[in-house]
Amino acid sequence: MRRIWRQSRSFDPAVRLLFLNQLTINLGFYMLMPYLAAYLADGIGMAAWAVGLVLGVRNLSQQGMFLVGGALADRFGFKPLIVAGCALRTVGFGALAFAQSLPLLIAASAATGLAGALFNPAVRAYVAAEAGERRVEAFALFNTYYQAGILFGPLVGVALTGVSFRLTCTVAALLFALLTVVQLRHLPGRAKTAGQEAAESEASEASEALPSKASVAERGGGRGQLRAVLANRSFWLFSLAMTGSYVLSFQIYLALPLAADGTTATTALFVVSALVTLGFQLRITDWCRRWLTRTRCLVLGLALMGTAFLLPAALPGPAGPLLCAAVLAVANAVLYPYEMDTVVALARNRWVATHYGLYNTVCGIGITLGNLGTGVLLDATGVGSPLPWLVMCAVGAGCAGAVALLSRGGHLAAPPEPKGAAVAATG
Repeated sequence: MRRIWRQSRSFDPAVRLLFLNQLTINLGFYMLMPYLAAYLADGIGMAAWAVGLVLGVRNLSQQGMFLVGGALADRFGFKPLIVAGCALRTVGFGALAFAQSLPLLIAASAATGLAGALFNPAVRAYVAAEAGERRVEAFALFNTYYQAGILFGPLVGVALTGVSFRLTCTVAALLFALLTVVQLRHLPGRAKTAGQEAAESEASEASEALPSKASVAERGGGRGQLRAVLANRSFWLFSLAMTGSYVLSFQIYLALPLAADGTTATTALFVVSALVTLGFQLRITDWCRRWLTRTRCLVLGLALMGTAFLLPAALPGPAGPLLCAAVLAVANAVLYPYEMDTVVALARNRWVATHYGLYNTVCGIGITLGNLGTGVLLDATGVGSPLPWLVMCAVGAGCAGAVALLSRGGHLAAPPEPKGAAVAATG
């Protein structure tokens, strides 16, 4: 922990505040959300379909709006979107404390999801912009704070929910209200990345020679911004190749708890995963930076993810899922900093929040489809069969192979500057 604190202090105050931001966001979220379904079913007496609807609306409103949140952050600045997202989640969590009817619960759930879509891409783009050449190191630290929130959130939540779920909602809302005020007062405004500023400078020069083209780009507004992102073929290929990794990571919520078969064993999955990240993330990143290229880190992380699912197939009882969760955490520690860094590189440091938003949307769709397929497979074979675990292993191997092929084809390097991009990027 001392090393995490010492390394965090080596970054600018804005980055340190964003680390604290992510810790608090996850603390507030995970102290409430794991217990929401039980509250809706047992505390209010809602039918199972209604509970599923409320939870589904939250996920859809977040995953479906990531691209919009990222685009808004690139257009209007990272700070306004971060502050707005935290303020909206304050309202959403506060409403969950008192809402009793289905329409109000759906509205509150949608607000909490939309809040995440507003601040998530903006936070990551802000970290990438401020960290500069230290992006990999910054995202390694970011992941430790992220996992710390996941570790401590449910522990705080179970204590508060033992008193009253309304108390849990109120405390979570107060945390986000405090976070909103702190960021409003102390987070520096950073409207643009260095790449956007350079693009605007180039566009200003180009406008002297091509005034009509510049004026058209300006009127194009967000359309030019979205066109630039949607036309980034290398980014699309990378996003699709990485989707399987999110399906595999999500199995800590789906397949592994079913295999662990017990509340205590399920809790242990999350504790082990968080402790591995807190204890080893920085050491793993240091080792990767010393010995491996970015592409090899991506391939290694994906290969480890796939290999992790051999353990539940080989070891019966809770031991297999528990070890799988630990190896998944190691794989994610290898993968995450370089994955985030690759998105910035493929974006050419322009419209980074929009790229992160689209990346999250693509992976979110992949998670939904992947979970549907996983559920069907588990229903057909049972968690005791090796087949589901071998399929997941193959998914990891396939993703690793796809990333290796993309690298060999030159798709993981920053793409060349398209003709006229400087003018179009100012839209």
